[in-house]
Amino acid sequence: MHESNLVLLQGGPDDLPQVWVLPPGGCGEPVKILRHNAYEHFEFTHEYRTLHGETMPVYRWTYRTYIAE
Repeated sequence: MHESNLVLLQGGPDDLPQVWVLPPGGCGEPVKILRHNAYEHFEFTHEYRTLHGETMPVYRWTYRTYIAE
């Protein structure tokens, strides 16, 4: 298992960063990012890519859920 806390995000809104920091031990778990009034959900693709010399797991956008008011 890869131990980096950095992951590459693919898809989703254009204003999200390409690299995201996970909490320790979070690799492989789904990622939920709060953005405005919604959460952007990403799933681990079981792929790894290298960016700027760092090999990171790739997470692909899957869906958005809105926060209930």
